[in-house]
Amino acid sequence: MAGSADADLLPDLDTLMSRSRDLSRNNGLMAGAVQTNKDNIIGAVLRLSATPDYRLLGKDSTWAREWGNQVEPLFRSYADTTACDASREMTLLGLTLQALGGVINNGDALALPMWLPRPGEMWSTRLMMIESDRLSTPSGMEADATIRAGIERDNFSAPVAYHFRKRHPGDRMGFGLIGGIGGAEEFEQWERVPAFTDWGRRRVLHLHDKERTGQSRGKPLVTAVMKEFHMAGKYCSTELQASVANSLIAAFLESNLDSDSAARLFGDDPRASWKTSAAQAKNIRMPQGASIINLPAGAKLSPFTPGRPNAAFEAFMHSVLRHIAAGMNLPYELLLKDFSQSNYSSARAALLEAWRYFHGRRRWLTDYWLRPIYELWLEEAVNSGRIDAPGFYQNRYAYTRCRFIFAGRGWVDPTKEAQAAQLRMQIGVSTLEAECAEQGLDWEEVLQQRAFEAQRMRELG
Repeated sequence: MAGSADADLLPDLDTLMSRSRDLSRNNGLMAGAVQTNKDNIIGAVLRLSATPDYRLLGKDSTWAREWGNQVEPLFRSYADTTACDASREMTLLGLTLQALGGVINNGDALALPMWLPRPGEMWSTRLMMIESDRLSTPSGMEADATIRAGIERDNFSAPVAYHFRKRHPGDRMGFGLIGGIGGAEEFEQWERVPAFTDWGRRRVLHLHDKERTGQSRGKPLVTAVMKEFHMAGKYCSTELQASVANSLIAAFLESNLDSDSAARLFGDDPRASWKTSAAQAKNIRMPQGASIINLPAGAKLSPFTPGRPNAAFEAFMHSVLRHIAAGMNLPYELLLKDFSQSNYSSARAALLEAWRYFHGRRRWLTDYWLRPIYELWLEEAVNSGRIDAPGFYQNRYAYTRCRFIFAGRGWVDPTKEAQAAQLRMQIGVSTLEAECAEQGLDWEEVLQQRAFEAQRMRELG
């Protein structure tokens, strides 16, 4: 029926999440697709480029550049260390990769900004990642129309608070009760966390795709093609099992002999060579090692010619995998990591199409995950006096305007790509900043390094 966004999604969400995670654990193609998204959307580089809106602040571009150059190294001292992680295990890059993986597999990624001062550390703002399974409506409050899937909203559908289980519900079946970590009552206890503080500081980061009005939670990336993924995996496994089983059969013996007499044809050890059995004593050796085998009257040895591997297997799987790739917004070549059938033009067209998707995901990740984290950190930096930002709360957007540089997309043909970049800058449709950002580089650092190398070469003659 034509249900609302939540009516269509929420009853099936637990099942979708469980099946999606099962595919990521046990299906090599799905595991590769998840990693492909992580590598291309984020990669191995995550750097802040602070670009405050100096016009709104009544400043000039020189001030904005100097202010940004002051902010960026301070932010690196936070993001490139485990100071940003409440558990002291991951950098911001690691947390962002984990968040993206959570959105792909679960549909949601959640983090609680914590204030945790620690001796010897500069920053107190830290992120505690929360598994999306813990966000749920408390028992006894299911009839409350203001709470859906653990999110409490006001009359304008803006989030007011989030309800989290104190323990992950999956620990019931794992080490939680067996290992004695906490009591059973904690599984039925929830904690209400307000969405914002009284002065507007975020207390919950909720990263998800909101595809429809009124949608409270996101859905796993593989939802649309989950059935095809699962069945394709079973089909591949079945074909492999059939091929292995068929390879164990060498031939069929057709005869009117009783079972004991037929067994004696192959000697005491059926796996041994026929030359050791009495029935092979009069074999006549032919050239090139071939033999004529004497069999008793009424016996016939028929070779086994299996129909595996199935000749149509590859073509059929290609068709299915192309459908899966389209459902995951990935080119077939990138999903399979197979460019053996592609030339330069088709490979570049496929990658360009993929990069439209990846760039969209980067913007989404920046707007709903990275920029809120930057805002949380900048608020602390301003209040601690490390960064000068007069009127920060009144001009929060202007100060927190920024870009994030991710890993470079690489080149299909380095010579052609470099010539194209040079031409774009020469005719004025691109800048060194944009071209460097495409490769995960900071243009000012590139210029500084080039100046240093030129000076050093002059010094050395």
